[in-house]
Amino acid sequence: MYFPDFVEIGVDEILLIVFAAAFLSIVIQYLINILPIGRLKSSALEQSSIQEPVSIIICAKNEDDNLTEYLPKILVQNYPEFEVIVVNDCSFDNTEHVIDEFAKIFPNLRKINIHEDDYYKHGKKFAVMVGIKGTKYENLLFTDADCYPSDEFWLRDMSSGFVNKREIVLGYGAYQKTSGFLNCLIRFDTFIIAANYLSAAIKGKAYMGVGRNLAYKKSLFFKQKGFSTHYHIESGDDDLFINQASNTENTNVVISHQAITYSVPKKTFKDWKHQKQRHLTTAPLYNSRTRMRIGMSYFIQYFFLFSLISMCFLKSTLISAGIGLVLKIFIQMIIFSKTCKKLNEGNLWVLAFFYEVVLLVVYPVIHISKMFYKTNKWKN
Repeated sequence: MYFPDFVEIGVDEILLIVFAAAFLSIVIQYLINILPIGRLKSSALEQSSIQEPVSIIICAKNEDDNLTEYLPKILVQNYPEFEVIVVNDCSFDNTEHVIDEFAKIFPNLRKINIHEDDYYKHGKKFAVMVGIKGTKYENLLFTDADCYPSDEFWLRDMSSGFVNKREIVLGYGAYQKTSGFLNCLIRFDTFIIAANYLSAAIKGKAYMGVGRNLAYKKSLFFKQKGFSTHYHIESGDDDLFINQASNTENTNVVISHQAITYSVPKKTFKDWKHQKQRHLTTAPLYNSRTRMRIGMSYFIQYFFLFSLISMCFLKSTLISAGIGLVLKIFIQMIIFSKTCKKLNEGNLWVLAFFYEVVLLVVYPVIHISKMFYKTNKWKN
């Protein structure tokens, strides 16, 4: 018998019912947490006729090479009025010299130096606060020294999100596409995380953002008392701030190929693992609703994977498992292809199921190793 007959409820019938529930759960999750980005229309974001001045903030710690390569792409943005603030945070390389040389060419570039203090040690949040206090304008746009915008209209598109009294604008911070499996895995991980938090923001339930491509009002920063509630945590200048400051009405999402920033990805699994461990240090400080949302998302993925594996051990459920898996992959590819197109992630959707399974194996390793991870001074 290749299918359960349901004459009486036995192990095979229970497995099939559980698998069906897991299948429906993960499809619904894709529809709720991934598809909204794929369905977002460009016209959904109102374009403001008034282009308000913007302050772009970049915190740099020993970033002379990255600033030399990527800072010009920030400085030549096609926008009527903006300034670029580079916070040179205790660099001991040529970072300050690079900023000074560019400042001779671009009068809208300003440098703020932070000098080493033997008695007071600080992280990136202090540098961000110093940068914010040094800005001239109300609208703030953040990126990192190792990031660059997709083109000269990044600032225009991101700043267009400040409409209808919106105070937060979330964009997509992607990673460069290079060769190799690790690069695909890093990009897929970034894609999945972004699809989830951007989709949530579209539905008025924003819970995080990334400092590689993020904007908010200066007045909002001071209204929230900055990073006071989580200053003791090394990371979190982006996601924890958005988690506490966002609400159903003040957050916008800008999705266009021109509004994307790209960063240099890690080249070894060890470096990527350390990066993920650092990011995970902020998770315990998310509000309870966010923790439940993220936890449920992972539970559903593991629920489907383990129910699928269980189905493969019985002859009567093996064919049903195969059919369910094919349907799941087919639906996943359709939904992910739309979202990948919106976020300019090419053909990541083709092997989405494979990358998903690999991440489900890797995530527990990262979480367990996080217990032995010691945070260091920040660097991009």
